[in-house]
Amino acid sequence: MNNNSTKVAVVSGAGGTLCSAMAINLADQGYKVALLGRTLEKLQKVEEQITASGGTALSVSADVSNEESVKAASDIIEKELGVCTVLINGAGGNQMEALTNITEFDERELLNDGSIKGFFNLNMNVFRSVIDINTMGTVIPSVVFGRVMAKYKKGVIINIASMNSYRPLSKVGAYGMAKAGIANFTQWLAAYLAPANIRVNAIAPGFFLNDRSRKIMFNADGTQTARAGSVMAHTPMKRFGDAKELIGCMNWLINDDAAGFVTGIVVPVDGGFLATSGV
Repeated sequence: MNNNSTKVAVVSGAGGTLCSAMAINLADQGYKVALLGRTLEKLQKVEEQITASGGTALSVSADVSNEESVKAASDIIEKELGVCTVLINGAGGNQMEALTNITEFDERELLNDGSIKGFFNLNMNVFRSVIDINTMGTVIPSVVFGRVMAKYKKGVIINIASMNSYRPLSKVGAYGMAKAGIANFTQWLAAYLAPANIRVNAIAPGFFLNDRSRKIMFNADGTQTARAGSVMAHTPMKRFGDAKELIGCMNWLINDDAAGFVTGIVVPVDGGFLATSGV
């Protein structure tokens, strides 16, 4: 195992748009970065980008909602890179099957004829899976990697929250429920781990584009959907965020000199979304 003073970061969901940018930046700073996710191919693309720039990265396939899977990943990471000092809990996301296609109750959803997908005909197994990957997918890595941090009395955990952490957004009941839980869990864990010298905070991205959200926000011809129009109406800066715009917040939160007295907060990076009702 490498010396404990070596900077090692673990980033879950590292194959995604936002967390891959975080992982790449951490590697640029000299962190040895463990990339966690279900799809090894996506992780390896990020790993290749990091190593091509002279950094160190290790792709490890893991299901962050499964404790045994994360423990196995932790063993590999500690052996290959060293002890984790920064954990970014970015794995999560939503599923189209968990979204309604209406924003308020319509009697037609009671017919279950497939014409409308409302709350009363959502698949509860899919609904539950969205909550599981977002909540337990944050809790379990915090348990596994936090245990090692607690042993050495040093570490930073950053969870990825959402605008849903502050207010429910239409159509995404399961995702919103989960992300509201992330904000509460961040505060709880920060208070609990303070004696172990582990700071726990969260970043709440506003509307950033990734492969999934592009399909929701843009039509096939490149024009914005009604959903995108609604988002822009509530975003004073009138644009979507770019992944690199999360980096400054991440770097502030992991820096013990700049943010050594900061724990238990959720920081919105949202272009002003929370500052306006849109009216």
